[in-house]
Amino acid sequence: MVSILSVIVIILGVVTGVMITVTVVRPLQAARKAKKIARIQRDFRRQREQLEAKFIDEVSVSGKPRGLRWSDVAFDDDIVFARDRKTGDLRALVAIEVCFEAIEGGGMEEVEAVSNVRAATAEFLYDGVRWCTRGRVFFNLGPKGLIRYLHADLESVECGPASGISPQATESSAT
Repeated sequence: MVSILSVIVIILGVVTGVMITVTVVRPLQAARKAKKIARIQRDFRRQREQLEAKFIDEVSVSGKPRGLRWSDVAFDDDIVFARDRKTGDLRALVAIEVCFEAIEGGGMEEVEAVSNVRAATAEFLYDGVRWCTRGRVFFNLGPKGLIRYLHADLESVECGPASGISPQATESSAT
């Protein structure tokens, strides 16, 4: 027969093993995840110029807003990364300033506000393999304001000390 002391030792050994596994595995998983996010963010920065050109192509043919043509888009330097709470997909949000001009016969020629510069946020998506855009734009919201507005759907993703990756490590590996 197995003594009670042996059973206690076995249970304590199993509990200790589980605790050690949890304390070792979780930080390793978090570090791996942070490294992957940093790589994906670096990829966006490398592809940004092409993605912005694709974004302009997409919005130019969208027909939105009706009666207006996109005449100029100025992209801000800063990027805010967010994660879709349901799917886990990453998004890059960039503040933009948009200028429109009226299309002849589009019904907007007489509207004075057409020439006003409009603030908006451009959305770029990471599909699990590469960055892309569908030309989705959110008017009257900056990137951080958009995350606050869509807080049920989006959460901010930090790269740096908050995510366990130092900015220096991210920059040095990008070169």
